[in-house]
Amino acid sequence: MAYSRGAVERAMKVQEVVLRAIDGKLSWVQAADILGYSPRTIRRIRWRLQHFGYEGLLDRRRQTPSPKRAPVAEVQRLLALYRERYLGFNVRHFHQLARREHRVRFCYAFVKKALQTAGLVAKHQPLPHERASR
Repeated sequence: MAYSRGAVERAMKVQEVVLRAIDGKLSWVQAADILGYSPRTIRRIRWRLQHFGYEGLLDRRRQTPSPKRAPVAEVQRLLALYRERYLGFNVRHFHQLARREHRVRFCYAFVKKALQTAGLVAKHQPLPHERASR
């Protein structure tokens, strides 16, 4: 899997600022301010650039998928279950039934977010007095 365009652009910006700091045109504190990093993070980036080159600047976490991600087939089954059998139920009742009768293992927050993202359930709109107090 290749890095996203945004990740490469961020790495290029970091490389440019760090190279200017290595060259002496910027102090390390200025480089940290420009990138919005702490001095310790800048030292780590400098070390990675010296030892691994440009590849050391790329965020390796973004290349691998999350170990907690939900299987697509399970999410599709959940959405189909709501669409076909429980359309109109509120999320809390649907979640209880899905866990008890259909062995769905997702937490309530994930089920709610999945149903809202799929457009099957409306997002909660705060009442006028709730909006005023924020």
